[in-house]
Order: sequence, then C-alpha cells, then structure tokens
Amino acid sequence: MKILAITLVVQSPDPQTGAQVSTRERFGQVVAAAEFAEELGFDGFGVGERHERPFLSSAPTVLLSHIAARTSRLRLFTAVTTLSLLDPVRAFEDYATLDHLSDGRLELIIGKGNGSAQRDLFAVSPEDQWARNAESYEVFRSLWRSQPVTADTTFRPPLRDAEVWPRPFQQPVRVWHGSATSRESVDLAARYGDPLYSANVTNPIEPYAELVAYYRDRWSAYGHDPAALTVGAGTAGLSIAPTSQEARRAFAPSFEGYLQAQARLGVEPVFPTLEDFVERSSALVGSPAEVIDKVHRYHERLGHSVIHVPAEGRPTAPAEHRASLELFADEVAPILRRDLPDPPQWGPVNPTHDEVTEGAAAESLASA
Repeated sequence: MKILAITLVVQSPDPQTGAQVSTRERFGQVVAAAEFAEELGFDGFGVGERHERPFLSSAPTVLLSHIAARTSRLRLFTAVTTLSLLDPVRAFEDYATLDHLSDGRLELIIGKGNGSAQRDLFAVSPEDQWARNAESYEVFRSLWRSQPVTADTTFRPPLRDAEVWPRPFQQPVRVWHGSATSRESVDLAARYGDPLYSANVTNPIEPYAELVAYYRDRWSAYGHDPAALTVGAGTAGLSIAPTSQEARRAFAPSFEGYLQAQARLGVEPVFPTLEDFVERSSALVGSPAEVIDKVHRYHERLGHSVIHVPAEGRPTAPAEHRASLELFADEVAPILRRDLPDPPQWGPVNPTHDEVTEGAAAESLASA
C-alpha cells in the first residue's frame, strides 16, 4: 500500500485562541508539512484546489512547484484539480511545466469540484459542471498524449491543429478521478482505464463502497485488464496515540470543528458524537493496532491500494498531529505496506526526453 499526506490549505482562526496566521505563514506551514512527510517516508503529498473561503489552495500548480523544489522523492498530487472550472489548454500548460519541474513526480486527481461560490466565480452551473468536467478532461488528455489536437468543444473555443507547449515529461501523466457522490466521474474513470480515488470522508463507508463496486463493473464492461484496476481512498481524520483514550482526547478539537462547520451550514451532522465519528467514519483515531485494524476493514470493502491521511491536523495542535504522523509512519505504515497490495503502477510514467525535439523546434524557428 502507498501512503499520501494531503492538505486543502484551510486558513481559519484557531477555535480556542481566535488567532489566525498570515497567508504567507500558512503557505510556509504547508511546505513544511510536505518536507516532514518526505522525512517520515510517505509516498506522496497532495494539495487541493478550491476557489472560495476559507481555502488558500486556488493555485495548486504554484504551490506544488515550490514543494517540488524542496523535496526529492514524494509523488506530488492534486486533490483535486477542478477541471470543470478550468480551461483545459491553460491547465495543460501549467501541469506540463510542473511535470518537468518535479522530474516526473506529478499525479493528478481530477474532479468537478463543489461549492456554489466556486461555480459562481467561474460561471459554471450545476447543470453543466459534469459535461464541462468530461470535455475538459478529454481535451487535456488529448493534448498530453499527442499533438496537434483538433477538438469541437462546447465550453471553450474549438481547437484546430492546436500545438501547446511545453511537451510534458511523463507520457502519459497518471490521472485519477475523484469520486464522492456521483456515478459520472466513476464512469469517466472506467471508460478511459484510469484509477479511481474515493473521497471516503463525509459519510460512512456504504455509499463509497457502492461507487467503487460500480467502478469495477464499468471497468470490466469497458474491457480493461482487471489486474490494472486501481483504487485510492481518503480518511476523515488522524489521531494516533499509545492508547485509544489519548487519541480521542487529542482529536476532540477537530471533531468540535466538524460540528461547528455542520452548524454553520445548517445541516444535521452525519456523525453526531465523537464516539460515532470514530466508529462509523473513515477517521483513523486510536492506538496503532486499532488504526491498522480499521484500514484492513476498509480495504475489505474498497480494495484500495493507496490511502491518504491529513497532512495537517487543524484545529488539533500541530505538535500533537506531528506526533500522530510519526506514530503512523513508525508503527502503522510498515504493517499496511506489508499486508496490503501496492497499486499496479507507481512512479514516473514512461518519462519522455523531448529536449532534443524542443531544441530542434527552437532551431527551426530561429532560422525561419
């Protein structure tokens, strides 16, 4: 099993002190979290993409480029790239550049995104966001694989023998499809033979397991090799301590933040008590043995070979979350790697060395 740490780069006041760090300091915390994840031996680090408060993750390519320069081994994930909001040509340019800057460590998790503020900002409606996501992905995918590209598009000007630079380092890049509530993203992943990443954080396991089962069905229906099927899954929180009691005590501020967020939204919490949250959500809260057992139980339902944990524990105290990550790396991760399978593919995907081609193109332009 491969293990990621992921952040959405939330900027919000500390629920106990009311203090809020500056944007500059907050970005510094994220970079430090990525460096710590690499130090602990995690396999990847992910940055979300959101275009509304309280998130600072509107430019994941910029942030991941900086993290690429400060790390050397981590696979770098987007979680998720909101292609329904983006021009796929511009997205390709950004990510192809990041692919080179990271020496082919880039992986994308794409999705339509959520939140009405984001949709309003980019003039995307709930009715067309799935179609936008699919169209943007198909254009992005075509540009990455071969050029020139011709495409009759609906949500951006059509492409006619379009060439877009730079050519990427990996050929192709691995694109995961984020899955939370709908079959549209699941079917898109299965159609193209791409891996699926289950959000697995908001509800109990049942709806996520149903979507993963649907993915497996569609994968077979599209004629793909069953051995190549890959599923990743998230976790709703992390708090590991020598005893269950210590872990729950440390996680209590995070659960209180969850209740407050649900109250602001005016909805009943899916998990009304801390005990229910620990029992029925995907959160990894408990002793190392309890956490290992829970991941195994989820694997029985989801069959996932990649898992992520929160890179940051807000509003849990940073020192306590770092201690959880250390305990996870020391006592949990080795067992998961031993007992559960790795994904069929990992690492750079068929790196291309196109400098010769680019150099020839540059010479041709110079002599024209």
